[in-house]
Amino acid sequence: MTKVQRWGNSQGVRLSREVLAQAGLDVGDELDVGVQDGVVVLTPVRRVRGRVSLDDLVQRIPDDYESEEVAWGAPAGEEVW
Repeated sequence: MTKVQRWGNSQGVRLSREVLAQAGLDVGDELDVGVQDGVVVLTPVRRVRGRVSLDDLVQRIPDDYESEEVAWGAPAGEEVW
């Protein structure tokens, strides 16, 4: 059990080490906070190398984007083409 506490001008909830471990979280991890049917839901924000996830990047691709082939030139080492 825990309770909402005031920290300066904000409110917060402390989570035990055990709860963090079970959720695969660590101090400093980012959480998305939401409410579903009156229940507070904390969801870990999974990022690649501390930045954004692949799903987030793909969602930013414009609908009218058309990819094109890029010529990288001749092999520079022992690449097999």
